[in-house]
Amino acid sequence: FFFLETKACARNPPSRLQNQSRRISTSRRCRDVMPAWVIDKYGSNDVLRFTRNASFPSITYPNEVMVKVFAAGLNPLDVSMRGGYGAATLSMKRDPLSISRSGSEFPLILGRDVSGVIMECGLGVKYFQERDEVWAAIPPWKQGSLAEFVVLSANEISWKPKSLSHTEAAAMPYVAATAWSALVNTGGLSKDNCGNKRILILGGSGGVGTFAIQLLKAWGAHVTVTCSQNAEQFVRGLGADHVVDYTDGPVDVSLSGLEKFDLILDNVGGDTERWALGLLKPWSGSKYVTLVTPFMQNTDRLGVADGMMQTAATVASKALKHLLRGVHYRWGFFAPSGPALDEIRDMVDKGQIRPVVEETFSFCQVPQAFQKLEKGHARGKTVVRVSTGGT
Repeated sequence: FFFLETKACARNPPSRLQNQSRRISTSRRCRDVMPAWVIDKYGSNDVLRFTRNASFPSITYPNEVMVKVFAAGLNPLDVSMRGGYGAATLSMKRDPLSISRSGSEFPLILGRDVSGVIMECGLGVKYFQERDEVWAAIPPWKQGSLAEFVVLSANEISWKPKSLSHTEAAAMPYVAATAWSALVNTGGLSKDNCGNKRILILGGSGGVGTFAIQLLKAWGAHVTVTCSQNAEQFVRGLGADHVVDYTDGPVDVSLSGLEKFDLILDNVGGDTERWALGLLKPWSGSKYVTLVTPFMQNTDRLGVADGMMQTAATVASKALKHLLRGVHYRWGFFAPSGPALDEIRDMVDKGQIRPVVEETFSFCQVPQAFQKLEKGHARGKTVVRVSTGGT
């Protein structure tokens, strides 16, 4: 479920001819430490620790690249992971054979968004080279971007949009990859089939919601959004056609008076499942896709094996229940994908999608950035400037 991955495909750089026979660096680096923010145990904000002696990452596989981080974007997931969310599942992903002892993920570096420059390429990397400016959404089982360098698979990265600074670019990849996975991979939407679609986004003013509004509007969909009254102008400015204020009475009553929808993207969860599926067009292939699932909580609480069994039983029973009523019930998950970011980059450079940065912090202000994130009700992303040289 959580670990959706993509296969490599032919990738073309935005502004140069592909040169598969070029030389690739295999240099050995003298240094073995770097500055980074780490955690040595799970907990609240006081577990964040700055060090100049974090282990310098190394390229282990031929398809990996080393990226110098200029900017790192933070997401609510980073706050959750700091507190131990998903620890059991992510440990299994890092160490499938359970060879390492418990706690071997520490010191752990958080940060799921990165924009920077490639410093070194593995021998199997064909479509990137040193000094390429790239952006990426970092899978949560890997070391993150709150460090000077990070190592990623070439399948996970894409060339940064030319029209964006590193700070702006770092605000997008994780929410973009999550929305893309939910709407395209799970929801079946594309630029070719959105023209007559009515889409409802529950919780439209957060990171995934703000990106989804812009993507869907660029593809010609009619987009309805729920948010608080003070975010209405914000989401309308991103292109939302209709806005429902969830603070102005029961939101399900307000929505039930509207024409039914072809797809619902749920960023809220909780009680919404009880009434949201009744807003879909029955027997027409309509889908409800929720990004709020119990998968990680199940594996944390029950262990990986029992948690996955419980998760499979839950999603199967709900899918069958709603299928009998003529609508499709699906869970959506983040999926790292360089090819998806390639398409998003093109849309950004055409002016169809723009980053929404609420606040930026310097690298020495990472604890303050987490405090800002924990307050919730964000109107855009929180970004940390990690290295000088990138704006």
